[in-house]
Amino acid sequence: MSHVTVPAHGVMEGKGAYNKHATIPASGAVLALPFLERASQEVTLGNEPDPIVIADYGSSQGKNSLRPMRVAIRNLRPRVSPNRPVFVFHIDQPTNDFNCLFEVLSSDPDRYALDEAHVFPCAIGRSFYEQVLPPHSVHLGWCSYAAVWLRQIPSLIPGHFFPGHSTGAAREHFERQAAEDWETFLSLRATEMRTGARFIVVLPALAEGAPGFGRVMDHANAVLAEMVNERAITADERAHMVLGSYPRRKDELLAPFTRDGTFRDLSVEQLDISPLPDAVWAEYRRTGDKQVLAMRHALLFRAIFMPSLARALAGVRAGDETALQTFADRLQNGLIKRLTIDPSPVDMCVQTLVLAKSGA
Repeated sequence: MSHVTVPAHGVMEGKGAYNKHATIPASGAVLALPFLERASQEVTLGNEPDPIVIADYGSSQGKNSLRPMRVAIRNLRPRVSPNRPVFVFHIDQPTNDFNCLFEVLSSDPDRYALDEAHVFPCAIGRSFYEQVLPPHSVHLGWCSYAAVWLRQIPSLIPGHFFPGHSTGAAREHFERQAAEDWETFLSLRATEMRTGARFIVVLPALAEGAPGFGRVMDHANAVLAEMVNERAITADERAHMVLGSYPRRKDELLAPFTRDGTFRDLSVEQLDISPLPDAVWAEYRRTGDKQVLAMRHALLFRAIFMPSLARALAGVRAGDETALQTFADRLQNGLIKRLTIDPSPVDMCVQTLVLAKSGA
């Protein structure tokens, strides 16, 4: 399998756009909070006065991490002295909008350290497909939606950009890449976790019989074709637009554990799959406002996926911010037009995986 020369993905859209518009990841994380709460009560904390380490893998701009970290700390604190330090490491790629992250951590009214003098937020700019923390240092790990992104793009997708709509050889390449990356991700986290640690991984899954998410992808694909016809982008740039976002199936998540029930001393304590109805659609059913529905779905797409697609553009790779803005605006406007004509819910499912670390 030869990898194409396209980065796996860009970071989320900056300047707070992801914080504002990434409503589906935020809602999915809320469904996983009971599992995080239970894990915080069961994790082995070791002896005082060693600091407790919480790792937030794939924090993006921070807003969606505030509530989970607050839940974790609220359940950890009664188990230890009030003065025991808690370090929270927010981890994302070096190109993440860390300025926005730090602003959220320091000034958001819901920040988790507001009433906790001995909680210390930190940030690490490194891919979680590398080791990001020392071995045996993490008590509690949290990763919400970020592990859906692959380490690299294994193949172009003829006629589309979304791996979920790939077929044939391209599909096989993505399945193989997803399997390799999942084992790499788990191996690195197993190295970083302490014995008795817990790790909660929250991932999206496509809902059976609910085509809304795929329909949004198809509409965006059609807009990109329009942009080629308008010569707003070149056919070659379009061909190299591929998302590294791969929603795994349940059997793919469990594959590393099938041999003897463990993988690198990690075991699956629970795997929950829950439906995630589209709150934006529910609001549309109340108001009947197609324009608002289309706008919010388009902004969601833009905040999460647009930077990845834009990295195939020559101007964006050269650092042209105007090219980035022009591309994003045209794609957003075309998507709004299509979604207004063809409104549908973006229903999905949430998979929550709870892992425990055993061994010496």
